[in-house]
Amino acid sequence: MSRSVRVIWDDALTSYDFGPGHPLAPVRVELTMALARGLGVLDKVELAGCDPASDDELAMVHKRDYVEAVKRVSVSGFPDLGCGLGTTDNPAFKGVHEASALISGASLAAARAVWEGTAEHALNIAGGLHHAMPAMASGFCVYNDPALAIAWLLERGVERVAYVDVDVHHGDGVQTVFYDDPRVLTISLHESPRTLFPGTGFPEETGAQGTSVNVALPAGCGDAGWLRAFHAVVPPLLREFRPDVLVTQQGCDSHALDPLANLMLSVDGQRAAYAALHRLAHEVAGGRWVAVGGGGYELVQVVPRAWTHLLAEAAGHPVAPATPTSEEWRRYVRERTGETPPLTMTDGRNPEFHDISGGYDPADPIDRAVMATRKAVFPLHGLDPMP
Repeated sequence: MSRSVRVIWDDALTSYDFGPGHPLAPVRVELTMALARGLGVLDKVELAGCDPASDDELAMVHKRDYVEAVKRVSVSGFPDLGCGLGTTDNPAFKGVHEASALISGASLAAARAVWEGTAEHALNIAGGLHHAMPAMASGFCVYNDPALAIAWLLERGVERVAYVDVDVHHGDGVQTVFYDDPRVLTISLHESPRTLFPGTGFPEETGAQGTSVNVALPAGCGDAGWLRAFHAVVPPLLREFRPDVLVTQQGCDSHALDPLANLMLSVDGQRAAYAALHRLAHEVAGGRWVAVGGGGYELVQVVPRAWTHLLAEAAGHPVAPATPTSEEWRRYVRERTGETPPLTMTDGRNPEFHDISGGYDPADPIDRAVMATRKAVFPLHGLDPMP
């Protein structure tokens, strides 16, 4: 399906590091790139570097005084709670501006490659920092790289951008930036804000003309429930909206082993979601697809396998689920982390689901969540909310 795929990578992207013990450990992307390289996935893509986002580029989304505050923290390493740095979630560290600006620059490079036609798909797995607000760090996120990529596209005259966020946490920062902008359709599928940070993302948060879409899923929904919800909401809206570019945030913290959340997906279910988004990029956006990383806090068992599947899917050469991980990679994992690595690229699940077009069950909490979203936004897009 894919003609050209660019992966934005620089070893310096691992400098976005809040320190020992923090859940967002950069080793997760390091292990991902090592696994993808060992399985030959990186041979199927173009690797390209990037420059840090400039102050003017950051100002497309962030307040300039916030950027200046982050720069001061970056020099001193001292907390500034006024800008959200120095908390448990977002510890202050020297170099935080440079590390954050480089991640943003990587997502901007991905957007540029796709819009200028030098790549059909472009990915920045180190990105996806979707909680950052215009003037506040939040939820492990300092600069909001997916929002910056979207803002850059809009400044270049793109008329419609769709953003689909499959992270287990609500994509609140991106929603906030574009809440009143009908050019941007934001769709977030996440664990219910009643049970998980950041406490937002209810179906009634509909934005300008219904362009803010939130599917708040019950804990424990698993592959079948999550995929049922995805297919009940995302494809119809994307087909109606017809974006010029599809931007996706690919947080893999929806996995059953993730220590911070409770949706209970498998790597196999996540792989099915990546394939569905890939197909939709070709169907609705002429193949123009920008994908960024996101959450994912099981650093060895989940993130490397999930995002290697993502890279392989985008490249048009999916890795078969039963594929063994290489012995070289396993040895590297043991040396680097002291943990026991996974042996194959599957959790042994078959992520089948029943499409909601066959009818919905009002007693089922997943169907109730889906119908709450459809009833809130489908009529605003001229769509029938009933299956």
